[in-house]
Amino acid sequence: MPIYTGFILQPTYRVREGQPVVQLFGRLESGEAFLVEDDRFRPYFFTPREHADRIAAAPDVEIEDTALCDLEGRPVVRVVVPIPAAVPRLREALAAAGGEALSADIRFPYLYRIDRGIRAGVAIDGTPETLPSGLLRFHDPGLEPAECRPALRILSLDLETTPDASQIYSVALVGAGAEEVHLVARERVPGAFVYDDERRLLAAAETRIRELDPDLLVGWNVVDFDLAVWSRRADALRLPAHLGRVEGTTRFQQDRGFTRQSRAEIPGRVVLDGIALVRDALRLEDYRLDTVARAVLGHGKLIDHDAPDAAAEISRLYREDPKALVEYNKEDARLVLQILEHEGLVDLAIERSLLSGMPLDRVGASIASFDMLYLPELHRRGIVAPSVHSDRKTELVTGGALLEPQPGVYANVAVFDFKSLYPSLIRTFNLDPLAHARADGDAITAPNGARFARHDAILPQLIERFMESRNEARRRGDRHADQAIKIMMNAFFGVLGAASCRFFDPEIANAITGFGQQILHWTRDIFEADGVRVLYGDTDSIFAKLSTDAASAAAEAEAAQLRARAEQTLSERIRTEYGVEPRLELELERIFDRILLPQVRGGPRGSKKRYAGWSDGKLEIVGLESVRRDWPAIARRLQEGMLERLFSDRDILPFVRELVQRLRAGELDRELVYAKRVRKGSLDRYTATTPPHIQAARKLAGVVPPVVRYVITRVGPEPVVPGRALPAQIDHAYYVEHVLRPIADAILPHTGRDFDEAIGKPHQLGLF
Repeated sequence: MPIYTGFILQPTYRVREGQPVVQLFGRLESGEAFLVEDDRFRPYFFTPREHADRIAAAPDVEIEDTALCDLEGRPVVRVVVPIPAAVPRLREALAAAGGEALSADIRFPYLYRIDRGIRAGVAIDGTPETLPSGLLRFHDPGLEPAECRPALRILSLDLETTPDASQIYSVALVGAGAEEVHLVARERVPGAFVYDDERRLLAAAETRIRELDPDLLVGWNVVDFDLAVWSRRADALRLPAHLGRVEGTTRFQQDRGFTRQSRAEIPGRVVLDGIALVRDALRLEDYRLDTVARAVLGHGKLIDHDAPDAAAEISRLYREDPKALVEYNKEDARLVLQILEHEGLVDLAIERSLLSGMPLDRVGASIASFDMLYLPELHRRGIVAPSVHSDRKTELVTGGALLEPQPGVYANVAVFDFKSLYPSLIRTFNLDPLAHARADGDAITAPNGARFARHDAILPQLIERFMESRNEARRRGDRHADQAIKIMMNAFFGVLGAASCRFFDPEIANAITGFGQQILHWTRDIFEADGVRVLYGDTDSIFAKLSTDAASAAAEAEAAQLRARAEQTLSERIRTEYGVEPRLELELERIFDRILLPQVRGGPRGSKKRYAGWSDGKLEIVGLESVRRDWPAIARRLQEGMLERLFSDRDILPFVRELVQRLRAGELDRELVYAKRVRKGSLDRYTATTPPHIQAARKLAGVVPPVVRYVITRVGPEPVVPGRALPAQIDHAYYVEHVLRPIADAILPHTGRDFDEAIGKPHQLGLF
């Protein structure tokens, strides 16, 4: 019997005639789409053996003895139920009877894969049948984990509609071998497939999608707009909308949690929203398609991005120039593919899926990803995981160490950085949920008092494998695999510090940060004992003033010696005090030719997490106004201009004076626009206070965009509408005092000048 290797796109299940059927949709390495269906697997959870009698009388429940135990060492039994929906009901009944359900909140198809150690790659041992659609269907095959990177078929979808989305004008499909537009029209239109009415349009586009058979359906706001509109219009037209590989309609859902990201589930296909992918990867002023395309590709949409009413312009094109509408529609779909390809965002999602086993549209779900990695290893050790405590409150988890910054301008400052600090601490000190539960008399004691066994740890071994894989990815030049592994390792600490994680324990999270703080303080002490002045430190980085002001070669030699001595001394101290082998690696990240550590506003102390440095003729800014998206563009112009002149020993004052004059003259009004997100979702939810962007948003007609653009005028905040003139009476004095002055006051004192001198305000004479 042949073995087929494939990539799992969508793990799900169906209940047929009262029996659950696991379904794994994917693409084989040989190119065919596949579906694995397994009706042998039954949903289950565990409970301590002494709690079993509390549910023994429940109907349709099988209780099986096991050789397993929980983290506390209690023997457990397996509770098997007929369908997945029975698990939460029985879990609640057990809790009401004073019992405890373990591993009782794992999604059924995920539980299936966890039991088999399968992530995204799978080896299928079985003989498939070929369905009329060409889909290869395997029934109850043997499955094993495997490595697989097939070429996935990606189709970009874009709809053009009336302004209120009550009618679809056209559907663009680009990718998977197609580049076409389907249009409602009475006569032939060049470059389009034409249909008499909207119902025929949707039926034909649906058929075409099934013919193209994409693995991934992508678009810009594709869930909340394109697919949502398609679904509503299909319902209104009484047209079944079957876009998947098997029968079934599109199902919509929204993530719980801060992001509230919308998702669409189409049988056998994955829907990826370009906005979500780009927002995770790039920091931009806003995430409109035109903005992102111009930033990434250098060109944007075919309709002027400053058009006063793009929706009205689309309707005009539909009536007067349908050929232009067809090209516009096609270009929008094309831009999404080009952006994703340019940034490698689909490739990155694939690598993250291969690593964690999460579907492509959920690779950012770090807690679920952790479960997919940790639970199979825990089960191999004969241990059952707890369920998540849904009512558990978040407890305080301390952050990384911050060494008090020494404000000023300095030359030749070396920045040392601990490579992957938290993962390295986990490996060094065996920081792990299982090791914490099994701590014995010879345990490692963390600075916060938490104790960890020197054996029986899972997380250090996972990280060890990841680091080896990351080094291999770097050797072969695979930047996507490298980045995916980095994201996963860095997420481990955040997961363990989240109350929604089944292994959350503030003692574990605080042990990690406690060791991090201790290591940074020890490193500072080592430098200072060596006569080196430490200017600042933050979590895993330390800034040290080199003694030499000579050429860069001498500075680099001094920094390299400092790094080697510090790492050796630190390692010896860890071995002596903890009896473990250090896995920490101190790196020389860079040497700044010049650096500014600013003061806090209105005080002499240094400002944390904010600095600007100059290295190899390039400016690097962290935490200052010019890199913050909630400040207007003029802040970046002023701050970067001042810093470049400061670091190159040029006079700053003439530049500041000229900029102030141009602002007052109205020459830079376009750079005075603020852009802020409506974070609460609805304007009505802003009741206690009304920030300026909400005041401006309430003056807008129609739908309020997620990012509000506005300026400050003499009558208050006013919205900025693309394509229209800026509001009148811009308050230039406000921008001078509240935008330019704070930025200038952080830099000019280091030159012996002040902002009043720049704006021509007379100095007040002192009495003495």
